[in-house]
Amino acid sequence: MHKRRHTISLRLRLLALLPALPLLLQARVDIWADSASRPTVWMTPYLLKGEGHTAIVVCPGGSYFWHDMKAEGDEVARWLNRNGITAFVLKYRTGGTTAFVSRYRHVVRGRRYPDPQDDLRQALRYIRAHAADYGVNPARIGVMGFSAGGHLVLSAATLFDPADRPLFTAAIYPVVTMSAPCTHERSRRGLLGESRKNDKALRRQLSLELQVKDDCRPVFLVNCKDDPVVDWHNSLLMDSALTANGVTHRYMLYENGGHGFGASETKGTSECRRWKAEFLRWFTDLFQPSFSQTTDP
Repeated sequence: MHKRRHTISLRLRLLALLPALPLLLQARVDIWADSASRPTVWMTPYLLKGEGHTAIVVCPGGSYFWHDMKAEGDEVARWLNRNGITAFVLKYRTGGTTAFVSRYRHVVRGRRYPDPQDDLRQALRYIRAHAADYGVNPARIGVMGFSAGGHLVLSAATLFDPADRPLFTAAIYPVVTMSAPCTHERSRRGLLGESRKNDKALRRQLSLELQVKDDCRPVFLVNCKDDPVVDWHNSLLMDSALTANGVTHRYMLYENGGHGFGASETKGTSECRRWKAEFLRWFTDLFQPSFSQTTDP
């Protein structure tokens, strides 16, 4: 009898969640399909019922060579959906495994900067142009990136023209600098390519702590001191630059959690997994009093 009551209770809870689940995990779209440029770059929409939703473009990490499409892509999008936010997971161009292993970009261009930045800019334009189809408010589109994807979304916040910038940026254990001693060298090679990874001017241009201006839109930062992949001082540099320029932001620095936990309920630590609840609080505060939502970490 107890087991039966538990099963019924679980079903009722699941039914209660149905209005917050995606209306449809739509087929991926090629964001460049209608443009003169013809790279093929896929973006997957995770949509909600209704209209006027805030949307977030999710950029998984992977050292600008590959993507973590599960913990930093699909799981993130589904968590955002559960909290009333439409999501789009962008599989932006990266160097690729072949470039990582063979270093062929010493000889030919391959995929490199500014390809990922161009893809994110185009994704934002694409969503704004199709906002009515997706039930999205075109004025309320943010970005969220992880690791190298964090560098990509911070690029949008600091390097894009004002008309193309996202409304807000969330960077989770991001790569930030390409020139300071704490740089993540694999991401630098992935983004710049072998033939340009020692270009000092380009390194400086893509060291985003040096590109912050006072018109930068709100930023949410998270990382852990025990991160074994991306030195935690990357986020400290960005926090300092945002503070110096008076940019609205929040920086969550945890002692333990490592790297690559994304929106997982098992990776990292209970401490670092609090970032999701903290982000939702920050996000809600940012849009008060016009926005309210439940919080489901």
